[in-house]
Amino acid sequence: MKTNSNPSELPVAVIGLGLMGCGITTCLLMAGHPVVAVAPIEADLEHAEDRIRQQFQKSLEENLVDKEPDFYMKNLTITTDYNKLAPVALVIECIIENTEIKKQVYGKIESVISKDCLLTSNTSAIPISLLQSMTKHPDRFFGLHWAEPCYTTRFLEVICGKESDVSKGEYLYDLSHHWGKEPTLVRKDIRGFITNRLMYATYREACWLVENGYATVEDVDRACRNNAGYWMTLCGVFRWMDLTGVQAYHTVMKDLLPTLNNSTEIPKLIDDIVKDGGKGVSNAKGFHEYTPEEAELWEETFREFAYDIRRLALKYPADVVKQKLKKKE
Repeated sequence: MKTNSNPSELPVAVIGLGLMGCGITTCLLMAGHPVVAVAPIEADLEHAEDRIRQQFQKSLEENLVDKEPDFYMKNLTITTDYNKLAPVALVIECIIENTEIKKQVYGKIESVISKDCLLTSNTSAIPISLLQSMTKHPDRFFGLHWAEPCYTTRFLEVICGKESDVSKGEYLYDLSHHWGKEPTLVRKDIRGFITNRLMYATYREACWLVENGYATVEDVDRACRNNAGYWMTLCGVFRWMDLTGVQAYHTVMKDLLPTLNNSTEIPKLIDDIVKDGGKGVSNAKGFHEYTPEEAELWEETFREFAYDIRRLALKYPADVVKQKLKKKE
């Protein structure tokens, strides 16, 4: 495993230049890494550089970076040539969620990279243990689960598979702090990892409440925004229970948990939308109704929000109370 006293000098690579791949590339360039970005699909070459440059321009306007886009772009190589991966120390794959395609891509990657180069996947749904079984050296394979926008959020999950060398996972955990992350190290592989398991339970219950007439889509969204949306940036679910009284949750769980939906079927609400061709704001057809202009403005507003919430969140890091205690000493 290649390491460096200066993490910024570590050469890294991103495979796949869709929305997530471009965002990850931007984040790594912000951290100072030289980045090789490989586009398995040549069509991605048409928009990748412009998208990354626009992300830097917006980040400059929002004071997330202090230099012009060209300063960062000079460390970027965009290519379709896997041979350019030879010098890198870390590869982040973020292509389509298809195991057969991923297996083919891993073969191309491993035919070029050195034996001590770390190989990771940005998958959000496929078990890491399954993916690493498709590689020559499963001990160096990990999940790196990012959240969009990758270059503004503090979120990152580092996931170990059954055959992963946990010490290398700990190295990735440490390295990701250099990317501006407050990461989670998932030491045992489980489908959906941490955040997706929590959130999909919420998605399922939200669909059930609407399907059974307890609330509208708008009602559920409003409730989430004005309750969990207030406190989750400051603290997670366990800290929230500590802050608001553990015993109360214990009491409520006895009667509430048996009533929650635990179906293994896809909710009809989302199934009908997808079967009707709905994709959400990308085609103005989702749980909410959108005109094309409204859908575009929601995407724009989300990007604005990502910068605003970052500014607020950075005031309250994970160790905010420890920092306050030190100031009192």
